[in-house]
This record gives sequence, C-alpha cells and structure tokens, in this order.
Amino acid sequence: MNFSNIDSSQMNEYIWADLSKKVDEILQDEKIIGAVIIHGTDTMSEGSFFLDLSLKTNKPIIFTGAMKNSSDPFSDGPSNICNAIIQILSKVNFGVTVSLNQYINSPRFVYKTDTTNPQTFKSYEHGYLGYVFEKNVYKLNEAPKKLHFPIPDKFPKIYIFQDYPGSKDEIIKFMADNKPDAIIIEGLGSGNVSSDIFKGIKYALDKKILIVITSTVPEGGVFPVYGDIGGGKYMLEKGAIFSRFLRADKTRILLLFALPYYKNNKEELIKLLNNF
Repeated sequence: MNFSNIDSSQMNEYIWADLSKKVDEILQDEKIIGAVIIHGTDTMSEGSFFLDLSLKTNKPIIFTGAMKNSSDPFSDGPSNICNAIIQILSKVNFGVTVSLNQYINSPRFVYKTDTTNPQTFKSYEHGYLGYVFEKNVYKLNEAPKKLHFPIPDKFPKIYIFQDYPGSKDEIIKFMADNKPDAIIIEGLGSGNVSSDIFKGIKYALDKKILIVITSTVPEGGVFPVYGDIGGGKYMLEKGAIFSRFLRADKTRILLLFALPYYKNNKEELIKLLNNF
C-alpha cells in the first residue's frame, strides 16, 4: 500500500505515529507475516527507531530503501527490497530492522554514515544483527530487548542544541524562553560544554526545563567525569541528566514517548537513559 509519498526529510513524529498505527492495523491479519517499509534514507534510522518503540506487533518489520535512484544502471533499490522479503520469509525474526546492502541493523544503534555510498547504514561498535546472502539470513548478533511505549495524543516539545568551540548561550536561552519540555545538549567528548554554554543550561534549569546531555562523538558512552564549569560532573551536580549511549536524535525520539509515559518523573528517566 502507498502510505505517503514525500521526501523523508519531511517526516516527523506525527507522520511516524500514523504509520505505526497503520502497520499494527494491517498486521492484525494472521495471513500477513511481516511488512517491508520503503522509506527515504535521510531519516530512516530515526523513523525505524520510532516504530521500534511504538509498534505492538512482534512480526518482522523491515525498513529498506535505496541510495541510488532507479535510473542508475547500478540501482540498489530492487535488490534491497528482494533481500527484505527474504528476511521476512526466513525464520530469523529480529523485529524492526534497517536492512540495506545485505546488512541488517538494529534501529536503536544504526546511523546513516555516508551521504551517497550504498554501504551507509552502520551500527558502529554494536555491530550488525545479520547478513543476507543468496536467499539466506545469517544471524550475527541478538537484537536488543524491545521496549514498547504507547503513542501519546500529543508529543512533548523537545529541542536539540549542538555545542561547538566558540558557541555562546543565546540560542539555549532562546530555546528555554519558548518553554520546551526538554532541551538535549550535544556536548563535546564524553559530555562537556564550555562555561558560556553552561550559562544557558543553568538558565534553562532554573526554569525547570529538563536538560539531557549527549555527545557529538559517534561512538562510546557519555559519562559525567569533568568537574570544571561545564564539565559533565559539574552539570550532573547542577541537575542535568545524561543519555548514556543514545545520541541526540535517538534520545529525542525516546523522550517523545518517555516524558508523557513517566510523567516527567526524573528518577525514572535517569534509569531509562542510563540503561538504554
């Protein structure tokens, strides 16, 4: 079925919510054993993670697409769709996956790593879930434990700010004045910011806005270690919390569900983000 026909850069949480509900509705039919979702690659990692968190079904859901257009003599779209169908027909069920170029990724860990290369989706240190070759699916790793949240009627307002050398606090203060439910800070290294940026963070914390620290670095955990002004340990002591292994875009998607579900219970959010 044709759910929508837009560039994936135009996707948002409300469209994904409708998609999630539609997939669950269709898969209530016992004769349907799974679904292949053809999705633009720009936001495929985020969209797949959204559905991984929201779908009720345990049937295999394969996100796939193409990095080369259909006019290209080496277009990857047909083979990606074929391999996605092979994956659904196999006895290996990872749940929701991102599957392109024969590799199978978990939505939680996958990222688009190259703007044009077909081998763009990777899961960094977590590794691939599996590999498709000649009508067979080869399992490489276990899928992470599935976590399900109900889809809220209204999603919270969550902003993302990326730190950089020389940045100032005006944008964070502007964000805070727009009364978001949370601001996610992409810090440097293991989760640190400059003293100037911390002024903006403190401004937001004083307004009772949740501050969540992640990192611009693609691999590794985010740990509150540095004790100087703007250091991770310092921000933790002042009331910020840390998203241990999810980066900013995936943290935002998780919080879209977790904030209304836990009703802004900070202790529950800390446990969730420390262990996700």
